Amino acid sequence: MSTQTEQSPLYCDLTALTDTERQEHVEVSESLFSSLEEVKELPDGYAFRFPPTADLLRKAATFIARERKCCPFYDFTIKVEREGGPLWLHLTGREGVKAFIQAEMAGHEALAPLF
Repeated sequence: MSTQTEQSPLYCDLTALTDTERQEHVEVSESLFSSLEEVKELPDGYAFRFPPTADLLRKAATFIARERKCCPFYDFTIKVEREGGPLWLHLTGREGVKAFIQAEMAGHEALAPLF
């Protein structure tokens, strides 16, 4: 038995979501990222800062639940800072993931200036 885990390719598998899930994912993603306040570059990806609202926390969790189906190569972290601090969503992963995130986000008109 091999101890090495096969890694998924670095591309979005759009067949992993139903048409309804894909449409809902687009809507949640657009709503979430329209509230983006800051992007920080990380060694292996990016951190996205949002206002610390319950609605955006739910949207971040919903985004992750869907995104991990079509892009299983991402590592996701949600961080909510103490004392009413911001909400952070980290998208990270193995070599190549950072460039993939850049390409994906640069394709969104509102996010392109941040990359």
